[in-house]
Amino acid sequence: MITTLRTADYWREQLQLTTHVEGGAFRETYRSAWILHKSTLPPGMKGNRHASTCIYFLLEYGDFSAFHRIAADEIWHFYDGEPLSIYELDSTGRLHVHKLGRNLHLGEQLQVVITAGNWFAARVDVPGGFTLAGCTVAPGFDFEDFELAQRKKLQAQYPQHKEIIGALTREE
Repeated sequence: MITTLRTADYWREQLQLTTHVEGGAFRETYRSAWILHKSTLPPGMKGNRHASTCIYFLLEYGDFSAFHRIAADEIWHFYDGEPLSIYELDSTGRLHVHKLGRNLHLGEQLQVVITAGNWFAARVDVPGGFTLAGCTVAPGFDFEDFELAQRKKLQAQYPQHKEIIGALTREE
């Protein structure tokens, strides 16, 4: 029996992933048929939302998921590859660095929850590595609730994290 070595290219092809605006590659795999009315949703959501959505998300070393925020909680699930560093800025300005991976004895987690409204970004720290993850959003993801960070504005808001914000944003 021959075991095939799984690579980022393998996953990109097998899962039919396409480029994501924040970095990396993705494909939506689930969008709940249940629709939640805007009146039942937390503030910040701009319309009715599906109850939940899921995607595959692939990130390779040298690329990053740029700082962004959404109006719902996002749960990251580890599937394959190297550990992923997820940087989360909470409303008090505290930086949390989550490690998504399979090495629980090293403090990595198989699942990480990012709180609605917090800024977050991610990158693979192992040269040549990749991470295949899943992301579940509830209430469901909608680009209407998505905000990509502007580097200078976010650095002005959180000057104590200027370096990491500069490294994980795409525009001035």
